[in-house]
Amino acid sequence: ISPIEREYLLHMREEEKLARDVYIVLYQIWGLPIFRNIANSEQRHMNAVKALLDKYNIPVPLTNDEVGYFKGEFKNLYNELASKGLKSPKDALEVGKEIEVLDIKDLEEKMKNTTPDIEQVFSFLEMGSEHHLRAFTAWLRRY
Repeated sequence: ISPIEREYLLHMREEEKLARDVYIVLYQIWGLPIFRNIANSEQRHMNAVKALLDKYNIPVPLTNDEVGYFKGEFKNLYNELASKGLKSPKDALEVGKEIEVLDIKDLEEKMKNTTPDIEQVFSFLEMGSEHHLRAFTAWLRRY
């Protein structure tokens, strides 16, 4: 694969971990089952990207799977999103929407120039993010 595709895979692995970690924290704070359920889904997304990294012999840069452990840009984004979500359940659900919109945007952009196997996995991730976005939107109607 190209160096750009390599970067795409590494970026998406971190972005999926970001989503999972934020949702784990928000579930611990608010106890809303949507966060637990979608965190589990984000773990499956991380595993799907990891399978591609393994296929192409690309080491995962973060071997520490601890919630909230990031380096670089994702550390700041994690802190910002987790903090926003601590204000109220409604704010937490808005953070969920924000994360999924970011995922969809990134995936659509990155799918344009990838090999078919990467495109297939990214398409799967995009479909999941669209489902998550609809779920967060439905929960927000309660508030």
